[in-house]
Amino acid sequence: MMEFDYSQGSLVVYIRGDIDHHTAKKIREEADMLLVQLAPEKLILDLNDVSFMDSSGLGLVLGRYKKAKAAGIDFLVTNCDRRIIQIFEMAGIERIISIEERITNK
Repeated sequence: MMEFDYSQGSLVVYIRGDIDHHTAKKIREEADMLLVQLAPEKLILDLNDVSFMDSSGLGLVLGRYKKAKAAGIDFLVTNCDRRIIQIFEMAGIERIISIEERITNK
């Protein structure tokens, strides 16, 4: 579901599996707790192992972006495959959030 790594001021949150209304709440709560506890300079959401994402996933990403921005924390979404990039593009998220796409697609 979610793992993290914290090093040199950067918090990387690795999200695995599905991001839907069943899982988004737990991921959101855990990520927000880490933001408060660790107070990183940078938050990176790594979506390399996300197999499915619906609108709850969009909400999860946007909410973490807003929390990071409000706290002065740099924010990046990384390791997105083409499917997730397309979801972000349809929602217009790529215009406000830094997103890195993987070289290889699923």
